[in-house]
Amino acid sequence: MSEIPPSHRPAEPACREGPARTVEETAALLRQLIVAHSDAMYRYAYRLTGQSADAEDLTQQAFLLAQQKLHQLREDDRAAAWLFAIVRSCFLKACRKRQQLAPAAEWNLDEIADESPEIDHVDQEKLSKALAELPDEFRVVVLMFYFEDLSYKEIAEQLELPIGTVMSRLSRAKSHLRRRLAEDTRPPHESAVRSPLSEHASPSRM
Repeated sequence: MSEIPPSHRPAEPACREGPARTVEETAALLRQLIVAHSDAMYRYAYRLTGQSADAEDLTQQAFLLAQQKLHQLREDDRAAAWLFAIVRSCFLKACRKRQQLAPAAEWNLDEIADESPEIDHVDQEKLSKALAELPDEFRVVVLMFYFEDLSYKEIAEQLELPIGTVMSRLSRAKSHLRRRLAEDTRPPHESAVRSPLSEHASPSRM
């Protein structure tokens, strides 16, 4: 397993110091954030981890960190984006700590055509399974683009990656998701064909 090089490790969510708050105001704001954003944070954490228990732990960890850094929240209308960034940061730190980031070389993503089948209706359970199959560094980019609604440039800056790497990972990850979802919609005898992303596929082209 490979570890993210120090130069490519994402920085903490950058926020300016917000207005000074009393202890009572801070507690009240935290309660408001939990009520307003806990469900969305859990959904994001579940997309990242693929496991209910892990998503709950990640959400709790993110709220604990948010409580410590609440003074950094300058604009209340940016709270959701700020909290999502904290969830992502906690997830990536946990991945580095476990040293379980799957290296891209184990995934034969180059064999996936850019013109992958389009899906008219997305089953959320199947989507979650397909996301869980992606290496963490690919899954994070997908979720930053679609869930956090960040641009290529913003993702590149926050992950400290070249924008070309971000675009490549996003393109390959989307192709994988389309392919896997398309396979699930085919008749059983067709979907039984092994995916080029099989764990036994050769990594030689990466």
